[in-house]
Amino acid sequence: MKQIYSLLVAALLAFSFGVSAQQTNKASKSGLLSAPVVIPSIADQIKAGTLIYADNTPKLGRAKGIGSPNIVPGKGSVGNDPLVNAQRSQEVSMTQTRSPLTTFVADVSSFTPSDPTGAAGPNHYIAAWNVGFKIFNKDGTDATPEMDLSTLFPGNSTGDPIVFFDANVDNGAGKPRGRYVITEFRNSGAPGGNGFDVAISAGPDPVNDPWYVYEAQFNAGAFPDYTKFSVFGESYVVTANINSTTEQVFLLERNKMLNDEAAQFVAFGLPGIERNGFYSPQGFHTTGDESAPAGTPVPVVYLQDDAWGGVDDDHLKVWEATIDWADAANASIELAQEITTADFVSVFDGGSFSNIPQGGGGPDVDALQATMMNQVQYRRFPTYNTVVMNFVVDVLDPGEKAGIRWYELRQDGDGQPWSIYQEGTYVTPGKRNAYQGSMAMDSQGNIAMGYISSSDEDRIAMNYTGRFDGDPLGVMTVFEQELFKSTAASPTDRFADYVHLTLDPENESFWFITEQFDPTRRDVVANFTLDAAQPDDLSVFSIVTPVGEGEYTGDEDVIVTIRNYGSNAITNPTVQYTVNGGAAVVETFTGTIEPGLSVEFTFAQGADLSEPGNYTLDVSTLLSNDSNVENDSLVCVATNTVGLACQPDSDCEGFGDGVTTITLANQNALLTNCTSSGYSDDSGIEFAFDSPESLSGTLQVGFTDSAFAIWIDINDDATFTEDELVASGQVATADTDFAFSIDVTAFDVAQLTAGPLTMRVRGEDEDTAGDVTDPCDDLQFGRTNDYTATFAPEVLAVESNVFLETSLNITSTDNKYFAINVNTPFEGRAAISVFNTLGQRLAYNNLNKEGNGYTYDLDMSYVAAGVYIVQFTDIDGGSKLVEKIVVR
Repeated sequence: MKQIYSLLVAALLAFSFGVSAQQTNKASKSGLLSAPVVIPSIADQIKAGTLIYADNTPKLGRAKGIGSPNIVPGKGSVGNDPLVNAQRSQEVSMTQTRSPLTTFVADVSSFTPSDPTGAAGPNHYIAAWNVGFKIFNKDGTDATPEMDLSTLFPGNSTGDPIVFFDANVDNGAGKPRGRYVITEFRNSGAPGGNGFDVAISAGPDPVNDPWYVYEAQFNAGAFPDYTKFSVFGESYVVTANINSTTEQVFLLERNKMLNDEAAQFVAFGLPGIERNGFYSPQGFHTTGDESAPAGTPVPVVYLQDDAWGGVDDDHLKVWEATIDWADAANASIELAQEITTADFVSVFDGGSFSNIPQGGGGPDVDALQATMMNQVQYRRFPTYNTVVMNFVVDVLDPGEKAGIRWYELRQDGDGQPWSIYQEGTYVTPGKRNAYQGSMAMDSQGNIAMGYISSSDEDRIAMNYTGRFDGDPLGVMTVFEQELFKSTAASPTDRFADYVHLTLDPENESFWFITEQFDPTRRDVVANFTLDAAQPDDLSVFSIVTPVGEGEYTGDEDVIVTIRNYGSNAITNPTVQYTVNGGAAVVETFTGTIEPGLSVEFTFAQGADLSEPGNYTLDVSTLLSNDSNVENDSLVCVATNTVGLACQPDSDCEGFGDGVTTITLANQNALLTNCTSSGYSDDSGIEFAFDSPESLSGTLQVGFTDSAFAIWIDINDDATFTEDELVASGQVATADTDFAFSIDVTAFDVAQLTAGPLTMRVRGEDEDTAGDVTDPCDDLQFGRTNDYTATFAPEVLAVESNVFLETSLNITSTDNKYFAINVNTPFEGRAAISVFNTLGQRLAYNNLNKEGNGYTYDLDMSYVAAGVYIVQFTDIDGGSKLVEKIVVR
C-alpha cells in the first residue's frame, strides 16, 4: 500500500505542475563558428567613406515560410475568453501615467512589411528594419545615417534583423556594462548555407566601438524563417519557423562570442511540439542586471491551442536545454512542463494571415497568430525568477475581436518548475482590436506592454498599457496611452511582422518600436515610463491640419488634438496658435477633458496661408500651473505649393553632402547653403549668363562618389522636366574642382532671354537613397538649391558641331532692311527667327539651302528702333547661331 500511495502522490504533483512524461532530444547538430570578422566602427567607416547606406528601393518582404497551423474545424475552446471580464471590470479604475518622454520616426520604410526591432543601451537606441538600421541618441536625434545591414555583414543584406542589448557584460573599468547584438538571415546560396549572421559590438558604444561579426556556418536543413533571439546564461538562444524537426532551436556559445573567439553551436528539435505549419516559440531573454548561473537549463516556451490537431487542451509547453560548453556535443533538450492555462482561442480566420480590420479602407492585416511575441522577458529577483510573455487571441464567440493573452510565470529557484503566477486577457476600451503585443518588466516588478489597435472605423495605432507590482492579479491597470496613430491605411495585409518593447538599462524606461502609416509605411519609436501622471498636464498631441504641402487658402481651418495627460479633469482650457511668429490667435475649448482622454479642437479663426511658401504653425496650450510644460507646444510646417516648385528633403548637415561650391557665370566660388531640411530657396542669388564662356564653370562636392544635376525652368511653371535638365554628372573626389558646362542650346532664345528663370542645383552621395536626377526626389544625403538665372542673347552665339565651319552674316545699308546669309556645309532643315529683347518672337520662317548656304531678306521697317536678336536654327537637332541687329 505504501508504494501505491507514493505513486498516487507523485501523479497528483505531476498534474498540479502540469508536467508530462519527459521527452528528450539530444543535440541534432553541433559545430564551430570560426573566429569573427572584425568590422571597423561606424564612425571609422564614415570617415573612410566605406559606409554602405540603406537602400530604400521599394521591396516586398520575405513571405512567411510554412503555412498556418493545422486547424481542425469545430475543435477547441468555445465561448468568449474567460479572462476578459476581469479586464473589463478594471477599466473603471485605471491609473493614469505621465506623457511619453519622446516619440520619433526611425525610418520611412520601403519594405512590406518593415519587420521593426530595436533596443536601448547606455547612451543610444538602435532601430532596425528589413535590411537596414540606424543609431539614435536617446533624445531621438540621429547618431548615424540609415545604413544597409551589409555595413556590418559583408556582402549580406538578406534581412529580417533582430536587435537586443546584452546587459550583463563587463566592459572594463570606467565603461558602462553591456553590448549590442544585431542579427540577420543568411540564405542557402551563401557560404555556410542556411543560417544567420550575428554582430556583437566590442563595447557599449555602437557608433565608436568595432563589431565582431560571426557569419552563418550552420548549414541548416531549411531556411530559418522568422527568427527570435534571446540571451540566457552562457548561451545565445535562437528559435525559428523552420521546416525541420531537428533544427528548431540553436544555442550559441555566448562567452566565446563576447571575447572575439571561435564559438560552438548546437541545434535541437523540440520534442512533443505540435505545430503542423507556421510556428514561433521563443527562448527566455534575460532582462536586468543578473544572469542565470552557469549550467542553468535554457528555457524555451510555446503555446499549444486545442483547436490544433494533436492538442487536447490549451496549454504552454516549456522545454529546457541542458548544455556544458566543455562537452557541447552531449547537450540535450527535454519537454520539461506542460502548463495548463485558462481556455483560449488563438486561431483567426482559419489560420490565414489576413485577420484584423483597419480604418481607412485597407485590407485586413495580419494578427501574427501562433506566435510568442517578441520577446519573452526573464528577470531574477532575490526569492524567485519570473518571465512575462504574450500572444494574440480571439475573445469573442460568436464573432471575432482580438485581445492579448499575457502571462507571468514564476519559479521559486533555479531548476524548480514554472507555474502561472498571473494570466490575463487584455482588450482595449470600446470596439478596437488589440494585437501584436510586446512586454517587459522592470526591477520593481512593474509590467509595460506595447501593442497595436485598430478596428473597421479606427486606423492602426501604437499604444501601451501596463500594471504595477501589487495591483490585482491578471489585469492591466494602466490607462491606455496612444503613442502614435496612422493617418492612412496599410495597403496590404502584411503588417509589421515584428514589434519590440525593451527596457532601458540605465533608467528603466521602456522603448517600443512598431510600424505605422503617415501616410506611407514607417517605423515609429516611443520612449515612456510608468511614472504616475502629474496633476495638471495638458498637451497638444497632434496638429491635424494644416500640415505638409498643399494648395492652401486665406482661411484655412486649424484643427488640433488636445490630450489630458494629467490626473485631474481640465475644464475650458485656453489654446493658441501663431503663424510664422505673428500675432497669437487665442481661443477656448468649451468643455471638460477627462484624464487620459483626447479631444479634437477647431479654431474659429482660420489661418491665412494664401501666399505661396512655407508657414510655421506653433500651437500651444495655455494651462496655468501646468505640471509639465515640455509638451505644451507642437510645431509643424505647412507649405502652400500654389506656384511653388517642389522642395525635396535631404540631409546635408551630417557629412556636408551635395554641391558645396559653384563657380559659374558671374558667381565665383559661391558657397551653397545647407539647411536642416536640405532644401534652400536662394532665389536672391543671381547667375547672370552673358556669353558662351559663362556657360562653363566648376563645382565641388562635399563627399566622395557624388552626383549632381542642374535644371533651368525654361517655361517658368515651377516644375522641372527632363528636357529642362541642362547638366549632370558624377564627381569622384570631394572638395576638388570639377569642370562642367550647362547646355541651353535646346531652348528657344525667346524663352531663355524672357526674364529671370529658376535654376535648380542638386547634389548627393551617389551610394545612398534618392535619385539626384529626379528634381523632386528626397535624397538621403545631399542638398537642393534654387537660384535665379538670367541669360543674354549672346550666350547662344556659339557654333555647335552641326554648324562647324559655318558663318552667320547680317548686313544692312539703312538698319531697316537686312540681308541674312549663312554659309555652311550643313545640309539639313533650318529656320530663322527674330526676337525682341523681351524674348518675344517677332518672325519665323523655314529655310531651304541654296548653293553653299541659306539666305533670307528681313524687313524690320515697321518695328520700333532698338536691339533685336536673329537666331538661325537646325530644326531637327536644335543647334543655334545667334546675332544681334540694331534697327534705327
